[in-house]
Amino acid sequence: MLTFHITATGVDLEYEGDLGANNKWVWDELTTNNEARISRIFLFKPADLLNPPSATQDFEDYEYWFRLGAFDNGYVRIPARILEIKNDLLISRDVTLKRSIFVAERNVSIFRRLSELLDHSDPIVIGGMHPDAIPRDVFEELLKKFPNTYELNRYADARVHTILSQYLDGMRDARGRYESYLNRNKSLTSTSKIDLDVLKKLEVEKYILIRDLIENSLETKRNWSEGDWQKLMLSFLLLLFPKYIMVLENVTIYDYYSNPSKKTDRFIDIALVDANGNLDIIEVKKPFDDKILRKSKYRDNSIPTSELSGSIMQAEKYLFHLSKWGSRGEDILTKKYVTELPQGMRIRISNPKAIIIVGRDQIGGANMTGSQLLDFEIIKRKYANMMDIITYDDLLRRLNNTIAALGG
Repeated sequence: MLTFHITATGVDLEYEGDLGANNKWVWDELTTNNEARISRIFLFKPADLLNPPSATQDFEDYEYWFRLGAFDNGYVRIPARILEIKNDLLISRDVTLKRSIFVAERNVSIFRRLSELLDHSDPIVIGGMHPDAIPRDVFEELLKKFPNTYELNRYADARVHTILSQYLDGMRDARGRYESYLNRNKSLTSTSKIDLDVLKKLEVEKYILIRDLIENSLETKRNWSEGDWQKLMLSFLLLLFPKYIMVLENVTIYDYYSNPSKKTDRFIDIALVDANGNLDIIEVKKPFDDKILRKSKYRDNSIPTSELSGSIMQAEKYLFHLSKWGSRGEDILTKKYVTELPQGMRIRISNPKAIIIVGRDQIGGANMTGSQLLDFEIIKRKYANMMDIITYDDLLRRLNNTIAALGG
């Protein structure tokens, strides 16, 4: 976690590792390699560290304080070497410093991109009255215009299509989709009157792209690991579940019950935060067949597989530990993610829910029968007050229904 502190002479950067993680790696990097990269964007030397650890330092709760920049005539001057560019950076003191000023999606360094476009080593100046300054409002607009993940994916698809279409037949027109996306975005930003039909078409195309990607992956990516499927779903979870505004990965929570003599760290792979700050969890499993209901029946009833039962139990325990953590957990998580949350928002643990995405609607190579679907629905309804169990086929049906409802 990063925190920017204004001092009498400049700005210091406080770095605290994730909860449950060992912070010693930073000191090891500084002493071994004479430098350490913090949050993938700031490169510090040992001389930049304001509070070197003692020989017997306990790194579990240790917080590093680095000198980031010094005041210079109404600006904060950040040395070029810290940002690994050729230009010093001057940021007006009235600009609130936060990580998103320095890094865009996919950890793209904003000022490195700017520096690469310049043919001089003069300082990059943001805001203030300097004659060569980029006005603050222009810089804020620049941050909004940096490509998001969707645009980068479309661009990457277009580049691949351009190269491989010379050799392979039957490729989808990814380049055409990318250019269509850009043209539609221009039409939205070039007029003050929003065309709702254009917005609806964009929504339809968005869901079609997600559906096609999931369908293609189900057909061709059977050898993917669970981590690969999680990465795929992470790219559009907020589009599939629009009530949420933020995805948190590898969230550490405390378990005080498994071993009453000490707390145990538990790690939630993916958590979701809604617009009110409420925290829920999501479990993404591999989409194998025969992972929902057992082939054999118990007294003429279909019963869940061990994988589905295990996934449900895992989610239930996460919800249990979150609920028991209560307000203390809210404080810890809010502090950890304060730089990523919207200003003033607080993470809340208030009757958390879970979403489980798991398996296919197939048993023994065939679709579930009506009886099996009924038994599966009964299982889902049993847990409906605390979790939503979704198969990949169910997810595709929801997408198809949404596309049809929007006129796609």
